[in-house]
Amino acid sequence: MAIFDIFKRRKVTSAKLVTTSFNSMALWGNEAYNNDIVRACVTAKALRVSKLNLKHIQKTVDDNGEKALRVNPWPYMRFLLEEPNRYMTLSAFLWKLSVQSDLTGNAFILILRDENGLPCEQFPVPAAAAEATFGEDGALYYDFTLRNGQRWRFPDADIIHIRGDFFLNDIFGDNKSKTLEPLLEVAETTDRGIINAIKNSSIVRWLLKYTSSLRPEDMKTKATEFADNYLSISNGAVGVAVADSKFDATQVNPQDYVPNASIMMRTPERMMSLFNVNEKILKSCANEDEENAYYEAVVEPWLIKLAQEMTRKLFSRRQRGTGNYITVGSFNLQAASIKTKLALVQMVDRGALTVNEWRETMGLPPVEGGNVPIRRLDTAPTTTSD
Repeated sequence: MAIFDIFKRRKVTSAKLVTTSFNSMALWGNEAYNNDIVRACVTAKALRVSKLNLKHIQKTVDDNGEKALRVNPWPYMRFLLEEPNRYMTLSAFLWKLSVQSDLTGNAFILILRDENGLPCEQFPVPAAAAEATFGEDGALYYDFTLRNGQRWRFPDADIIHIRGDFFLNDIFGDNKSKTLEPLLEVAETTDRGIINAIKNSSIVRWLLKYTSSLRPEDMKTKATEFADNYLSISNGAVGVAVADSKFDATQVNPQDYVPNASIMMRTPERMMSLFNVNEKILKSCANEDEENAYYEAVVEPWLIKLAQEMTRKLFSRRQRGTGNYITVGSFNLQAASIKTKLALVQMVDRGALTVNEWRETMGLPPVEGGNVPIRRLDTAPTTTSD
């Protein structure tokens, strides 16, 4: 059963629509994804995004007026974040959203709700095109065209929309097609030139220039005789060729067909710069500072968009007003070196981290009682001020 077959059992909201100008788009990126450099760039980000966890946080105030934070207090919301839909784990869900966002400039999530109106599943929308329309009441609707030609309309309240570059369009993000297309063409031309160079270097090794004109069949015969006499190792040749004045024999250098290496690297570097990534990130050999710099510049801004939009669509205004929001687990600690992770133990005995939070950064399982903050006696909170 296709994923969108399950929506046939769902009542789709209908309304009289007024289509606005410049609010339609075609999702682009399939061809770009086939390029090895582009795929490496989007995969580098998806690898890091897929490691993170989504959590529901609730700020509460007890009877004494003390503020407290509760993590995943509602079971249905915890299951929705841990298992977004019946087909995907959270890791696969985040991976797909990250790739869609990087390639098309937009990522869409459809929220399915149960009979009580509570969100129960989230599906990435595999749309080939999208259009934004407005009803007479000003409500926004998304019209999606799938790759099989089916069209679906959903209200904005049921769509989590994550934009990439956001500039020209009022509703949709801008993809990188205009910028990437010439670079992809250059990369494809360069690769084709290398392939031709390899073919030519394995076929043409000597160029014979005869001083007199020959018939085509004689030219082929002379070339075969030259190869048999001087290039074959089975005829006992001594490595010395003798030629008379009837022709000149010139050896072809295979490097003449190969593009300059420095020129070849310019296009990949420009493509990597477009995705804010460098070679160390792609090859997973970046140090702790470089990983954190990449996280703060590329991964974290995208995660903030995701968390804010999920908070806005998964909770009502009343629920948000009572302190409910979605947050994303920290990647910085996961990318830290062993030395840094071991140094974090100082934060445990000061109550800044729980034992289980520290063990999670080390890749260790939780222990019983490890979720209770502990504090050294000499770091107890002060009750008086000077």
